[in-house]
Amino acid sequence: MRAVICQESRLYVDEVADPVPGRGQILLEVARCGICGSDLHLRHHSDLVADMSALVGIDSIMRHRDAVVMGHEFSGRVLEYGPGTRKEWKRGQLVVALPIVRNDGVPGMTGLAANAPGGYAEKVVVQESMAFAVPDGVSPDLAALTEPLAVAWHAVRRSRVGKGETAVVIGCGPIGLAVILMLKARGVRTVVASDLSAARRELALRCGADEVVDPAKLSPWTRFEATRHVTDATALLDTAFDAMAAVRRIPLLPWPRLMRAADRLGAAVPAGPVVFEYVGVPGIIDQIIRAAPLRSRVIVVGVCMEPDTFQPAMAINKEIDLRFVFTYDPAEFHDTLQMIAKGSVDPSPLVTGTVGLDGVEAAFDDLATAAGHAKILIDPSLSGQA
Repeated sequence: MRAVICQESRLYVDEVADPVPGRGQILLEVARCGICGSDLHLRHHSDLVADMSALVGIDSIMRHRDAVVMGHEFSGRVLEYGPGTRKEWKRGQLVVALPIVRNDGVPGMTGLAANAPGGYAEKVVVQESMAFAVPDGVSPDLAALTEPLAVAWHAVRRSRVGKGETAVVIGCGPIGLAVILMLKARGVRTVVASDLSAARRELALRCGADEVVDPAKLSPWTRFEATRHVTDATALLDTAFDAMAAVRRIPLLPWPRLMRAADRLGAAVPAGPVVFEYVGVPGIIDQIIRAAPLRSRVIVVGVCMEPDTFQPAMAINKEIDLRFVFTYDPAEFHDTLQMIAKGSVDPSPLVTGTVGLDGVEAAFDDLATAAGHAKILIDPSLSGQA
């Protein structure tokens, strides 16, 4: 079969042996495969990623010298079953799968490891237990977006954002846009998006953002002045003085009991917005901590590949919650697919291009330089750019 190989930062199309499904596995004909930002990072920085992954016990991530078929965001049609499978679906059924397989008892990250070739190819192997049938009416394009949207859904769930809270999305790349989609699917009423690219700000509006900001001209934090969010310590102290004066005028109930009741309801101390960081470059976390209102929750989704610093004392003074998120679980993946099928989310604005296998290298260049792109899909049946 034809596949795109990544080795020593070079991308090239070559003929490789068809993958053979092992025990508990299915062979798929790839329908679509998305190009992920992590693929762009791995092309040039795979050794760094592999070293960091090894520290948490993942030893199979591709190295610079390895020849790897990348691609972990895919949809495909059932071709063949391996031994020990349930054979739940007919040949030709469109499915999606979590990008993880187990070969001879050894887990492999599909499209990210030499022992688990991915979807930049005509065929790919998946684990049957990790695969899900695509509901009728869902196109191969939208089905392939299940994986990146599951990343966003996991981030939104981990944020514990409420419908009445304000969410701020810093950086409107593919996952930032997906986070906006999932915030609106959750029912969050106010979503502010910030990005330097006018094209991506337009995409953010199409994904449901209520307000977009060009950070070169306007700070995304200026809208929080004179709102229920507290932007400085003096305002917080004024709130404390006013609250204590009010509760101590009530003679029938002890004021500590009132304060504890207000705390249980989340009304004792003003809370800041929920901030999703998807820029992934040094200095962004520090900028957010310095600028965000007091008691904000900061969810770090962007993957910064370099060492970074921030001032803990500033985060302490403002009581900033800092949370890092990564991937998703099978239930979140399945739920994301169902949301796409039911129309709870419409990820079609994310698709800004489609190429064949011969167009992958040019697509990587476009994604690295063109601020208007979000998600480029690969259709192995095509030739070049479509």
